[in-house]
Amino acid sequence: MVSTSIQQQFAERVNSTPDAVAISAPVDGTALTYRRLDERANRLAHRLIALGVRPGDPVAVLMERSPDVVTALLAVLKAGGTCLPLHSSQPLARLQHITDRAGAPVLLTDAVMRERGLPRAGAVVEPATDPAVAASPATDPGVASGPDAVACVIHTSGSTGEPKGVEVTHRGVLAFAADSSWGPAHRRILSLAPYAFGVSAYEIWVPLLNGGRIVLAPPGEPDVATVRRLLADEGVTALHVTAGLFRVFAQEAPGIFAPVREVLTGGDVVAPAAVRRVLDACPDTVVRAMYGATELTAFAAHATMTASGPPDGPVPVGRPMDGVGFRLLGPGLAPVPDGEPGELYVTGDRLARGYHRDAALTADRFVTGPDGTRMYRTGDLMRRTADGQLEFAGRLGDQVKIRGHLVEPGEVEHVLGRLDGVADAAVVARDDALGEGKLLVAYVVPGPAGVSLDGLRTAVAALLPDYMVPAAFVELAALPLTPNGKLDRAALPAPARPAPAPAPDDLTPGRQLLCDLFARALGLDAVGPHDSFFELGGESLQAIRLAGRIGAELGVEVSAADILSHPTVAELEALLRETSPAPL
Repeated sequence: MVSTSIQQQFAERVNSTPDAVAISAPVDGTALTYRRLDERANRLAHRLIALGVRPGDPVAVLMERSPDVVTALLAVLKAGGTCLPLHSSQPLARLQHITDRAGAPVLLTDAVMRERGLPRAGAVVEPATDPAVAASPATDPGVASGPDAVACVIHTSGSTGEPKGVEVTHRGVLAFAADSSWGPAHRRILSLAPYAFGVSAYEIWVPLLNGGRIVLAPPGEPDVATVRRLLADEGVTALHVTAGLFRVFAQEAPGIFAPVREVLTGGDVVAPAAVRRVLDACPDTVVRAMYGATELTAFAAHATMTASGPPDGPVPVGRPMDGVGFRLLGPGLAPVPDGEPGELYVTGDRLARGYHRDAALTADRFVTGPDGTRMYRTGDLMRRTADGQLEFAGRLGDQVKIRGHLVEPGEVEHVLGRLDGVADAAVVARDDALGEGKLLVAYVVPGPAGVSLDGLRTAVAALLPDYMVPAAFVELAALPLTPNGKLDRAALPAPARPAPAPAPDDLTPGRQLLCDLFARALGLDAVGPHDSFFELGGESLQAIRLAGRIGAELGVEVSAADILSHPTVAELEALLRETSPAPL
């Protein structure tokens, strides 16, 4: 029997392997079999139905990474609802906007998120402590969903100043999970990404719908030590890391992937030197570059690289996955010749239904071809090579990739323009100091009363996800314009590199070494002991790199979270003196 919904496919896996482990969480020793996960999800699904959730209704999920997250997502589907995953590290104001737009749905949460603060919702349920959940039946509620029903709404950056909700269908997830590339190498998958991102289709549904196991990383940003330990100790066979994180791991610990059969990477341009470095250190591991979008239910194309076949040039986009059609089209949707660039349009069952409550944007991005086929306009320029693979040739419009996330600078501009003291603003992407990716730079024209750039950074951070907060703010008397009155982006000045505070004369060797490690991770000439990692342009990927270097050079274990919560050398040194017996 062909499954028509995610919950039906999962039920078949429960029937075939009820005692196999579905989820393991090494951080606390939790392990759930398929039968146990099914029962927990059934109880919560009955509770949701009792609260009035009906087929198609959105249910928000805001939790730390844990088995409870997977239980909650599955329960929403079993109740016939639509998952509305919320990113636990995003500002409360953004989460409130998303839930308000969804009509104040039921919110599933946990104690950690409740302590941090929750958006207002129609009802709030903490499944781990709700007695009504524990008292509900463990039997399947039997609510059916059709293949074209919306399984989840995942929010990404939008050009209008508001996040856009991508409606991913049951059909799309089922087609994605059934891809032939998910063979034995993908039986035990490490889950690192936030569940509110599109890659959750791979990390959650590929193992669960194929009888495999999810290995959950602990909450927070991954670091070299934690990932190395999980891969070595938990029998992980495959994982996905963003192109930026892959580059950091390739630089700091290229042998980290030796225990796994495949490592997937993508979300941005994959550095060929990083791939070669990993393959040299892990000759038995396959590196697979992935291309896709949330609108395509995660990945739609892949390119496989091995030690015997490493990339000898730019890493290609590759070939389409099962059931995916690619068309390279020019003006008037006319096909372009092989070797010439054209915009990539994608067809197949994986296409999202559209954008939540945005018919105009849906009509703009999901179009009908001359033959009547529904297509998704990616906005990516591609060309077809002589061997039939696609390679990236640029991007149409203003969208940019920041740390693996597709960001509309216009959304950041909208947020800046609404803040007090800002008369005009522009946001552009520039190459970072290390030449390894893009960062956002905000150019601000202050109003008559002036403006504090530090205050703007704080205000933006309260409204947008961390990867959308500009790394630098530049004050200008006026934005430069072209002769026809448009913003002259080429005339915007590069942000000045921050100057470190003078180092004190009594700088100890240990503190000096930490200052040097901070500087190297940030691509700066020097860093003072009281300079803030954030104010110097630091972000999570650089924190992961820095944590790895501190571990390698000082022999102490430090996490990216430690650096983000202790952002100066002096603060981090004090933490290390408390937690490590090794002298600094």
